[in-house]
Formats: sequence, C-alpha cells, structure tokens
Amino acid sequence: MFNFSLKQLSALLATKKISSTELTGEFLKRLRALNPGHNAFITINEETSLAQAKAADVMIAAGQAHPLTGIPIAQKDIFCTKGWLTTCGSKMLSNFISPYDAHVIERFNKIGAVNIGKTNMDEFAMGSSNETSFYGPVKNPWDLMAVPGGSSGGSACAVAARMAPAATGTDTGGSIRQPAALCGISGLKPTYGLVSRYGMIAFASSLDQGGPMAKSAEDLALMLNVMVGFDVRDSTSLQREPEDYTCDLEKPLDGMRIGLPKEYFVKEINSDVAHAVEAAIAEYRKLGAKTVEVSLPTTKLSVPVYYVLAPAEASSNLSRFDGVRYGYRAPEYIDLNDMYRKSRAQGFGAEVKRRILMGTYVLSHGYYDAYYMQAQKLRRLIAQDFTEAFKQCDVIMGPTSPTVAFNLGEKSSDPVQMYLSDAYTIAVNLAGLPGISIPAGFGKKNRPVGLHIVGNYFAEAQMLNVAHQYQRVTDWHARMPTPLQA
Repeated sequence: MFNFSLKQLSALLATKKISSTELTGEFLKRLRALNPGHNAFITINEETSLAQAKAADVMIAAGQAHPLTGIPIAQKDIFCTKGWLTTCGSKMLSNFISPYDAHVIERFNKIGAVNIGKTNMDEFAMGSSNETSFYGPVKNPWDLMAVPGGSSGGSACAVAARMAPAATGTDTGGSIRQPAALCGISGLKPTYGLVSRYGMIAFASSLDQGGPMAKSAEDLALMLNVMVGFDVRDSTSLQREPEDYTCDLEKPLDGMRIGLPKEYFVKEINSDVAHAVEAAIAEYRKLGAKTVEVSLPTTKLSVPVYYVLAPAEASSNLSRFDGVRYGYRAPEYIDLNDMYRKSRAQGFGAEVKRRILMGTYVLSHGYYDAYYMQAQKLRRLIAQDFTEAFKQCDVIMGPTSPTVAFNLGEKSSDPVQMYLSDAYTIAVNLAGLPGISIPAGFGKKNRPVGLHIVGNYFAEAQMLNVAHQYQRVTDWHARMPTPLQA
C-alpha cells in the first residue's frame, strides 16, 4: 500500500476498500516509526489530520470526491497553514502559529485532501542540502549518511521513505527538482505564476514557485490539477483557462524533438550521473523521440546571476522579521534598535545572514548598477537563450544535479561548492520556465540520479507526458530504499 500511486489509493477509497481515516492512520503509524531517524517532518498533528480524514470520508460517501479526496499529503513548512506551527525551518518563526491558510493549502482543503504534517526544509528555503534547518538536517532514505537535497528535502524524504504518498515543495533555484533527484522521486517546478505565492513565505519573489513532489509523473499531474489556479491576492498569479494536466499522459512520443544542450554534458558532471542520463536519453530514442544539439551559452552565468538577484530580494523580503509583531524576539535588549539587532542576530541562521548581507551589499549605493542591474540584463539573455533553443526542440533534457547526493557535512564549510549543486536548475527559474526531475537510475554508492526535463512556458502537460512515457517502460520511480520496503 505504501508504494501505491495516488490513482491506486484514490481507487481504494472510491471502492470503499479502505477509508481515509484508516489510510491516514496507516501513514501516521509509518511516519511515527520512521521520522525520528529521518527528520523529514517538523510538525505532526495527528488529531487534526484524522479529523480531516473523517471529513473526507463524509465527502466520499456523499459522492463529492475529487481524485485526491482523503489522501494524506505532506505540506512543506513554508506554506502558512491555519492553526499549525509554520516555521520555514527557522528559529525566527519557531513560535509562529499561522492565523490563515496559503492559497495552496486552501485548494487542498477544498477538495478534502488530508494534511499529514509539515515537512522540514532549509531555513527560509536557503540551501541545497537541508542542513541549514534550525530543526536539524534531514537524512536521505537511500543512505542516512547522505543529504536529501534542499530546500524541499523534508518533502522529498517523506515521499521517498513512503511516509506520505505525495508532498508540496517550493523551487527558487532548484529546491523541488534537486532534492527530487537526490531522493529518487519526481518533482515539478511549474511556469512562474501558475501556482499562487499567497501564504508562501517569501525568499526571492521573482523566482519562488510552489509545485508538487511525488513518486511518478502521473501523480504530479494529479497534484498539479489541485495546485494551479488564479489567485487575486497574488499580483504575479496568472489568469488562464483551467487545464487538466493528466489529459496528454498517454500520447506517443513519435517525432518528439529533445534538445541536448552542449553546455550540460561537460567535465563538471560526474561520470556516474552522465552515464545514467545518457541511458535515459537512449530510452527516449527507442520511444520514437529524436535528439538535437542545442546551445545555451549563458548557462555558465546562471549561478552568479542567481546569487546576486536572489539574495537581493531576500534582504528585502526578510526585513519583515524584526521581532515586533510575530516570531522570535530577543529576551533582553536596551531599546528598539537593540531589539531589532539582537532578534535578527539570534533568530537567523548563518546561511540566511550570509545571503541577507550579500543582498544588502549588491543593492547598496555604488554597487547597484555594477551588480544588481548587470545581473538583471544577464537574466534576460538567459531567457532569450531558451527561447532560441525551443525553436529547434520541444523539450530540453540533461542532468538535474552534477552529482548524486553528497554526504552530510561534506560541503557545509564551502558555500560556493554548495551553490554549484543547483548549476543545472537555476537558469530555469531565472527564465520562469517549467522544469521536472524524474528518477533515471543510480550512481555511486547506489544513490539516485535525476533526469531534468525543461519545457517551454505553460508546457507542463507535454513535460508530464514525456516523463510518464519514460516511466511506463522503466521502474526507477517505483523503487524504494531497501531498508524501508513494505
């Protein structure tokens, strides 16, 4: 049961072979057993989860069920959830009980999904390993010595360890796709603006985007059907006709053009990752797809551009955490300014402070034009590269991460090496494009490898089709970490 797809679980509920209350109870039992060793969840509220499950059973009995009604979903702890502790992985919000629901949470509540818990994450989504969390690092279910990736490492771990059938995540520079790759699950970052950012605690507003994490592309499509929707409270939310992301899953891939950027297959990629990705592309050729070489010449600039723009936005967004209205406040201070200084110094972790300082620096007088404005110009060039590439192909493929999961603590003392973990994913956020990572085999130490699929704007259905067709002829997505098989 724990390895069932969302579609299979939905069928069990619809045919009354199991109730949502029973299903939620089974997952809570598994969660209680496994979470102490993995640290995937920050907050669990069994009473609330079971109450939601009972309400879902009523909806199912009344014939009002949605495909995800009654199914437990793990929610990244970046989404404000009414009545739940919402920490964003930080000491700064360690006492914050949200008084309202994020738009994403509202949409899951409306269709009767069950919130099984709030997942661990890098503090304020700043990290690629889930080691910056105030609540301690998350451990990769495939190897407890390895990181799960970040910032949505708790969500990725929860799905990989089968503590939840699916989970939400957010992606600013790769924070859904990179942990999905390192934990051997599927994760999708939608086109910027498709998923409302209302109630999603902001890191970098022009880059942040919520998305689904699950075992398979088919599961992602079901999740996306719930998460996507216009929200008047988010000025960047896009108003479009509703779309069923499951409708194209079964389309054959004959004639599909896959673009392979020459910049992606370089010496920086580890050989075990390269071999797995090349094997996946060979499988696509068997399915009828054609491969063409494309060029993304500004790719090498995406990491430095990102680490100018994202910290700049973070320094502005995080100024609201001052110890006055909510969140952590220093216990001792002399005056208001002293309270600000001490609350922020004590409430933020080292990586968050680093990025606030970087962002404040590039926005300061004398450096704004040299750094921030220059980065914005380069961001446009990065987006133009993708526009030109998509004239030659339908989707772009490559590795999600240059390496398999690295060991806990391995890169903690070298922020630059940590930042390079997102070298293949960052450009997609800068351009506002959709991207998906799916399991494509295993590399060194039997650690998962992710295949990165990038689509044109609003091409989520096509990307999911491409991913699903691969998953029909492979079983990487269905494999579970050996110690956890059930």
